[in-house]
Amino acid sequence: MQVSIETTSGLEQVMTIGVPAADVDAQVVTELKRISQSQKNNPGPGFRKGKPLPPKVAKQKYGKQARLEAVYQQMQQSFFQTVQEKEIKLAGMPKFEPVVDEEGKDLEFKATYEVYPQVELADFSAIEVEQQSAEVTDADLETMVDTLRKQQAQWNASDAAAEDGDQVNIDFEGFIDGEAFEGGSAEGYGLTLGSNSMIPGFEGALVGSKAGEETTLDVTFPADYQKEDLQGKPAQFKVKVNEVKKPELPELNEEFFKAFGVETADEAEFRSEIRKNMERELARAIRTLTKQQVVQGLVGANEVDVPSALLDQEIDRLRQQAVQQFGGAQQFDPKQLPAELFKEQAEKRVVIGLLMNAAIEANELTPSDEKVNELIEEVAATYQDPDQVREYYSSNPEQRQQVEAMALEEQVVEKVLASAKVSQSEATYEEIIRAANQPAQ
Repeated sequence: MQVSIETTSGLEQVMTIGVPAADVDAQVVTELKRISQSQKNNPGPGFRKGKPLPPKVAKQKYGKQARLEAVYQQMQQSFFQTVQEKEIKLAGMPKFEPVVDEEGKDLEFKATYEVYPQVELADFSAIEVEQQSAEVTDADLETMVDTLRKQQAQWNASDAAAEDGDQVNIDFEGFIDGEAFEGGSAEGYGLTLGSNSMIPGFEGALVGSKAGEETTLDVTFPADYQKEDLQGKPAQFKVKVNEVKKPELPELNEEFFKAFGVETADEAEFRSEIRKNMERELARAIRTLTKQQVVQGLVGANEVDVPSALLDQEIDRLRQQAVQQFGGAQQFDPKQLPAELFKEQAEKRVVIGLLMNAAIEANELTPSDEKVNELIEEVAATYQDPDQVREYYSSNPEQRQQVEAMALEEQVVEKVLASAKVSQSEATYEEIIRAANQPAQ
């Protein structure tokens, strides 16, 4: 078998392979036998059912089909054998093109494919990371308990004036220059005051209103409002308040504690469990923010060529996620979504993956049992039966592999931090949780 490899552009290579005619002929015979066997119950006129066709007849009937399949088999086998021998890192499936494909002659074909880029990582010392620290204060705990109570609140109609945090049911109609505009009206609209779900000034103007009252609000649409024809325009809204509802917070008792998975009648024990959960959440958030900075540092310090095959795969993944997120309609083909919608995000993901893999290889990292167990314990601690979680990961290799992948990423972060310029800063619990929950830039 003769092989030559040429790099055409960027990460694309073309491999030209010559396969002896005898190898192709032998494969044709194999394919003819397979086809003949598969057709023995439908041999056609003049032949007995259940008996394979004679070789000569089989060649007349199925020779072309057998050669097509034999050539494809030979191209695949020869190509992937060469890839293995030469340790080529394929970044996608090849495209085959026969150059010489004639009976009695050596087969010659070309395979066009992409390879993974060679990533030479820049020195980690150029990366800057600001590590934040915080603690869960008594005030943070009180805020969390208050939030949990509000989640379980009973909403009761009230004749009292509406306050921030109350729910109001309203009818409204909006006008610009005295004319009603499209999308500016609703009836029976439920609104929580202080939720900032309406344009600035709208909710605040309803504080102090009572059920049955009508009022006119003067507001201005933001300059960056989603509808361009409304951006920056002053408007008036005629509003009728149909109902005001105020929350009745539940008592801190055993029934309330149980709703959040804490089996106790002791308020101090409940608060202790909530604090532990907040501390775990805080630790995860700090780790997330640190990792984001490390990843941003790696991306900023290294230029990476992106294989189009990997980019296409990632775009398809994002398309699938988008369809699932919006109901996962079976009749909707994700490929109908324009690739451009996902290209930037997909490219960033691919680059991050390539850099992470390069760091793992360069530092010869393998998943640390200690780190894997630490991550599993972190999950187990949030369940009532931690042993059940541990057993789940120990008996499910695929799930454990996912944790091992996370552990490897954590180890990369630790490796980078050991050489990077790391500064320390203090923040509040709320600041860190909010920052960690924002989409990564």
